[in-house]
Amino acid sequence: MIRTILFDLDGTLADTAPDLGFALNELLREHGKAALPFDRIRPVASHGARGLIELGFGVVPDDPTFAALRTRYLDLYKANLARETRLFPGMAELLGTIRARGMNWGIVTNKPAFLTEPLVEQLGIRAGASAIVSGDTVPNRKPHPEPMLLACRAAGSDAVQCLYVGDAERDIAAGRNAGMKTLVALYGYIGADESPDKWGADGMVRRPSEILDWIARE
Repeated sequence: MIRTILFDLDGTLADTAPDLGFALNELLREHGKAALPFDRIRPVASHGARGLIELGFGVVPDDPTFAALRTRYLDLYKANLARETRLFPGMAELLGTIRARGMNWGIVTNKPAFLTEPLVEQLGIRAGASAIVSGDTVPNRKPHPEPMLLACRAAGSDAVQCLYVGDAERDIAAGRNAGMKTLVALYGYIGADESPDKWGADGMVRRPSEILDWIARE
């Protein structure tokens, strides 16, 4: 029986793409480059600074210019964390219902803690979370099971009592590696060239309100 629901942050719990994209376009403008349209940025938002810098500048981490671009990008993003970021429609109601039913919830994200912590505070959800595990909380990041299992312990549940909801293939892999049930958030940042039906998840949902319906059917 599911006791704890764990969420990825970007593209699953909160719609962060507008502010991630704003920071990227500010960085592009600083370098004399044209801003990118939002429909190109949104599918890449779950891949964080690395994916967005590659999208905007065509450079990867081993490029000598990458580190400086990443540092400046993160500075710009931190200054605009909750400019337009909001919980996805229906998510606030879902979190309240989870608590009302005697369950709990938490967050496992690859976002570094210096961004995760102020963001969840600004979204007003910090107090309700039984676990918040960021990308640098433990040595390994998703898809490794280590952050997932830490979140389970913090929430007081075994892995088999946990459901992980995410919008990227690494999210599903992380949940499966930890021995959890997994759901794909189809409303998240999934590119047209991706095939979430092949990720091996236990199910897929098109809106947050469907998560508890899925649990009830299991």
